[in-house]
Amino acid sequence: METTSALSPRFPSLLYSTGNKPRELSHVEKIALPRLHSGFNEVNRVLGGGLVRGSLVLIAGEPGIGKSTLLLQISDVMTETTRRVAYVSGEESIDQVKLRAERLNLEGKGLYFVSEINLSAVLEHLEGLSPSLAVVDSIQTMYLEEVSGAPGSITQVRECTLRLGHWAKRNNVPILITGHVTKEGAIAGPGTLEHIVDVVLYFEGEPFSSYRVLRGVKNRFGSTNELGIFEMGNSGLTEVENPSQYFLSQYRDGAIGSVVVATLEGSRPLLVEIQALTTLNSFGPPRRIANGVDFNRLLLITAVLTKRTGLKLFNQDIIVNVTGGLRISEPAADLGIATAIASSFHSSKPISGLVVLGEIGLNGELRRVSQIERRVTEAIRLGFKSCILPKLETGLSLDHTDIQIIKAGSVVEALKLGLTKKVGGDE
Repeated sequence: METTSALSPRFPSLLYSTGNKPRELSHVEKIALPRLHSGFNEVNRVLGGGLVRGSLVLIAGEPGIGKSTLLLQISDVMTETTRRVAYVSGEESIDQVKLRAERLNLEGKGLYFVSEINLSAVLEHLEGLSPSLAVVDSIQTMYLEEVSGAPGSITQVRECTLRLGHWAKRNNVPILITGHVTKEGAIAGPGTLEHIVDVVLYFEGEPFSSYRVLRGVKNRFGSTNELGIFEMGNSGLTEVENPSQYFLSQYRDGAIGSVVVATLEGSRPLLVEIQALTTLNSFGPPRRIANGVDFNRLLLITAVLTKRTGLKLFNQDIIVNVTGGLRISEPAADLGIATAIASSFHSSKPISGLVVLGEIGLNGELRRVSQIERRVTEAIRLGFKSCILPKLETGLSLDHTDIQIIKAGSVVEALKLGLTKKVGGDE
């Protein structure tokens, strides 16, 4: 069978149009990007305000995480405000999807389902239905007869994605596609898959947790820093309206080795609990385990604590964990990690009602982080009484009479102020 490439003249409209001419950007009129409400505020937040017409959105995640459930719920809600929705599944039959719809209490009116893996037939169905939204679950099951390779192969996945993207833009219809992930957590298939689509979202969650996180890693129409949080229940996915309260639901004030950090996910401030445990290792090299934080960041903070504060961590196993299954990547959590480690090492409780934030430099100094006011406001809302943060050149622009602001210039100073037992290099 002859292999057809994306560069083949058989598909010239995928790449260029003879009617296009160079235009000066300053003379191009700004056009609005009308968006469709997905039915979930959390999904709209991650997408940057909603679904853009003609966009191709890839949602990836591990098997059983809830991708199909999320798409089925979005499809059902969309039928209430749009004409019709087309749902294409290459993995499930119509009877299986009907059972899920009944379990989720979805009526399915205006939702048209077809079980098909031949993409040419899928596109014919879409042309006949003229839907306002199309869902393809999953892209790895689709194939084109004129392209060599089995479904899921590099060539098939690339060509099928290109054809879907072309159809979406030509008909001004958004398409949601799901993708499988590898053992390492990366999207299965060719690396060009993420470059072809307009938006890439990851649907994540801990194996034994009912909570799910929708994270954007690419978005041509908005920020990739936003986060959507859901809870999986018997009737499907529901939005978590107060994520900070969820992440702190099991937090005990004053617990040894446990510190609350004010982090920021996109435009949303989140308070999360960081736990640390240090134990003496008498056999072999000490271990460093990081769950929810960057491993290299943990090594850096451990080295600073050993050098600048005098903590003898060279023979200690150190385990750091972010509760709730959230992963923190921003440096604002540095001080929280350091405080939790020092608290566990000295068996010293943090002061009551404490929240911390700040980046740690190699010399042990505390560096300023962005949007401190928003973080402190979230801490006040949840009833925290003290906040340790880096010394600022200017004061905070909010009324912080409900919380004690403790400013520290170094990690040594922060630990002395934040723990009931004094910690410093002179011990």
